[in-house]
Amino acid sequence: MLASATVADPAQAATRLVGAPVVAVTEDGSPRPGATFALWEPPLTERTGEHGAPLRRSAAADAASLLADLVEQGARTLAFVRSRRSAESVAEQARRLLADRGRADLVRRVDSYRGGYLPEERRELERLLSTGELLGVATTNALELGIDIAGLDAVVLAGYPGTLASMWQQAGRAGRAQRESLVVFVARDDPLDHYLAHHPRAVFGRPIEATVTDPTNPYVLGPELCCAAAELPLRPEDLADFGGPAAEAQVEALVAAGALRRRPTGWYWAGRGRPDVDIRGSGLEPVSIVEAGTGRLLGTVDGDAAHVTVHTGALYVHRGETYVVDELDVEEAIAVVHAESPDWTTVARDVTDLAIVDTDRTRALGTVTAHTGVVDVTNQVVAYQRRRLGTGEVLAEFPLDLPPRQLRTRAVWITLDFRAVQRAEVDQIALPGSLHAAEHAAIGILPLLATCDRWDLGGLSTALHPDTGAATIFVYDGHPGGAGFAERGFAVLRRWLQATRATVATCECESGCPSCVQSPKCGNGNDPLDKAGAVRVLDVVLDELADADLRPADDPPGEGPGPSAAPADEDADESADEDDELVF
Repeated sequence: MLASATVADPAQAATRLVGAPVVAVTEDGSPRPGATFALWEPPLTERTGEHGAPLRRSAAADAASLLADLVEQGARTLAFVRSRRSAESVAEQARRLLADRGRADLVRRVDSYRGGYLPEERRELERLLSTGELLGVATTNALELGIDIAGLDAVVLAGYPGTLASMWQQAGRAGRAQRESLVVFVARDDPLDHYLAHHPRAVFGRPIEATVTDPTNPYVLGPELCCAAAELPLRPEDLADFGGPAAEAQVEALVAAGALRRRPTGWYWAGRGRPDVDIRGSGLEPVSIVEAGTGRLLGTVDGDAAHVTVHTGALYVHRGETYVVDELDVEEAIAVVHAESPDWTTVARDVTDLAIVDTDRTRALGTVTAHTGVVDVTNQVVAYQRRRLGTGEVLAEFPLDLPPRQLRTRAVWITLDFRAVQRAEVDQIALPGSLHAAEHAAIGILPLLATCDRWDLGGLSTALHPDTGAATIFVYDGHPGGAGFAERGFAVLRRWLQATRATVATCECESGCPSCVQSPKCGNGNDPLDKAGAVRVLDVVLDELADADLRPADDPPGEGPGPSAAPADEDADESADEDDELVF
């Protein structure tokens, strides 16, 4: 039996997951109280950030204010935030607001909850929240699933959690004691948040995203076969349940690598003990955070995030206490920290190279071509900036000497030949910034159509890529072997880019801001970016896509009535009627 409150097409998703026919039970007769759901976008302020871009009031600040207000009213509240650092920050801001209002009695009833805490810390926080001793908790998605907490009155969402499924899971944490509840979505300075705040139908009028799985991903299938062989010998007839030909090829590779042994009765696990499997899929062990002097273990951070979050010199926050990293030992997976409360925060800078390994599908659109396939991504964190708290002003930049990391994954990419660039009226000076801005916006919007988060994605854009010989925009899955997000983008390309173009064009800023084309994870410091050029580039791509959808299947390529195109993906054909739902 499988159960989920938020999944599209549950029978198909479950069948693909377990490899056997599944019947869906979708009728729910249980009573459910009403909920008031509010969408709120903080206004633009007079403050400016990178390159003079206007900044909105922080979603975290507004979420902290709402959390304090609700706690003061006696409402048991969860405030969901997007990062571990934000969980600490929102809880601290709410406590400070309550103290300033003379409610010292409530300060101790607000806390934070996130991954990386020690198990005993998390169990105690869960107990205090369940009993009502804690009234307000700022949390990451660590409290979204798997923990039974009833009786909550309100939920504050500080930013879109990445998928509609997650949003409804988080919102559903309130109202579980048959009382009406309140849910407030506070938009961050982010393209997708901006889009959703201005297009309520994209929140309330759309089904939950399709679950994206790839059972043949070798980075998932290999460990799965090892675990199966450690339970019982794998027989040839078993391989059909693991993906057929893909499983057969993977078994041969595991035998060659010495992980499995072939015997007349099947394949056996060759290791001692149980297979060591990383359920997060990064392949990297967690990094321990250790306090200098005492040797006390403060917590852990995921290995794939360590170079960005706990590099030497980074600011690390744990349960309201701030620490500065003295040293990150990559080999030993240990970050040594000391307590310090500076007036700055840190932001890592990185560089990325991408090489095309194999192209699976191509869709020719005249002067524009769309592709999907396998790529190799090399990323290296090369420096970090100290930025003043509150303003984001860059105070200094320091080099880092960290090893590069390589990722083989899947990507979708769009190439524009010289005619497309000319039609977009973008010169060679403006072209890099135009492509870069379009890339950022596209990454920010893809989670609207795929079960992912912008942090699950990466991108690269260039005026001339060596593998394509043309101006190119790449968006790739940030997981080894890929997770299906890039293929989803290729399948719904027109809908994806329509929503991207609408977000950039309707943003009220003049030259680009975090609500449209700036990215919080840009390794180049959001430079260069050209908002107007991005709109013109996207216009050209969308024009070619529209022409391709209207062109008869036998219309030849060339200089005829319009550019040629390969037949549209079946999913893209089915989505044509939904275009108006996404663009207003």
